[in-house]
Amino acid sequence: MAGAETSTTAPAALAAAVLDRADLLAECTEEPGRLTRRFATPALVAAGDLVLGWMREAGMTARRDAIGNVVGRWEPPGGAPAGTLLLGSHLDTVRDAGRYDGMLGVLVALACVQRARDAGVAPPFALEVLGFADEEGVRYGTAYLGSGAVAGALEAEALARRDADGIAMADAIAAAGGDPDALHDARRAADDLLGYVEVHIEQGPVLEAEDLPVGVVTGIAGQTRAEVVFDGMAGHAGTVPMALRRDALAAAAEWIGAVEARGRAVAGLVATVGQIDVEPGAGNVIPARATLSLDVRHLEDAVRGAAVADLREHAVAIAAARGCKVAWTDVQATAAVACAPGLTRELEAAVAGAGLRVARLPSGAGHDAAVMSRLCDVAMLFVRCAGGVSHHPAEAVTADDVAAAIDVTGRLLHRLARAR
Repeated sequence: MAGAETSTTAPAALAAAVLDRADLLAECTEEPGRLTRRFATPALVAAGDLVLGWMREAGMTARRDAIGNVVGRWEPPGGAPAGTLLLGSHLDTVRDAGRYDGMLGVLVALACVQRARDAGVAPPFALEVLGFADEEGVRYGTAYLGSGAVAGALEAEALARRDADGIAMADAIAAAGGDPDALHDARRAADDLLGYVEVHIEQGPVLEAEDLPVGVVTGIAGQTRAEVVFDGMAGHAGTVPMALRRDALAAAAEWIGAVEARGRAVAGLVATVGQIDVEPGAGNVIPARATLSLDVRHLEDAVRGAAVADLREHAVAIAAARGCKVAWTDVQATAAVACAPGLTRELEAAVAGAGLRVARLPSGAGHDAAVMSRLCDVAMLFVRCAGGVSHHPAEAVTADDVAAAIDVTGRLLHRLARAR
């Protein structure tokens, strides 16, 4: 795979186009003044429409699958490709998001296809670019819906989950133009797959501290999500003595402290309560119910499992001491994933071939690659982000670093092509 490169397909020019496209995608939002793009919403459909257009401009066939993933495919001239390499990331966001988490991986993948097409060369294998419809799990509280459907890991029971407005997932998929009864059609056969490669902002400060534009991911932390509900008794805030209260929020607050303490006590463990809902929610009423989210992550599943079990015991003990009840619901568990050694070595060689020092680092954040590992080999390339900031409007990357990611990914394609 070799060929001349025009000024318009050089990594620097393509990086500028990637940043421009990220700005255009950021205009696809549910909320004026801030970027929020959840699963199966008109904002996500609009973003997918843009990506479908860019895929076709790059000479790809493009479509949506039954769950709403955007899929583009480019085959070598003459057909009969020697397998398929998957590239991509997700198009949904958290609330009040930055514009690069997920989207950068889709746009860099498209830039690499564009670069190869414009150079008049192609690898002997097909390239598929995937823009997953849900990785963040904001709307339904369970992440990886898009990659889960592709990998055959999406459980049918998830379709009955309801969002905060009471809309069932199946109905949301149908309203967005998908087909909840045909999700099996979104599953990708594994027999021709060479692997899945995901470019993603680091979401941490290591590359910035090392003064490096990119780094190679060694593995992805496992994750447990749970919903924890403390039930007490409502009462008048002015008349019920403190010693006689069954305050659900006070129980929840004590437990939140235990969550933080556990996270601080174990190296590499992170534990977060990111959502809390209190009922009845009046300033002069003792809280009767507190509903919380829990997110626990670690690179070793045994460590994560022990922490979750300990926190569950703490919840039971705290509730009993305060005269409350507690209900625990496991929402989702994703095992830790080691990136595929062979594909990762090729990625490291591509980084070195670009004249860059190879930095290896684990990912504490979850990624579609974790689910795609159930289907095929996976590798990930991190891109430096300013201050390590992510899941925030201040999320930022530089054109030079994006150009480096395009260059490295292109070199990876060259190496894989030679190996075929």
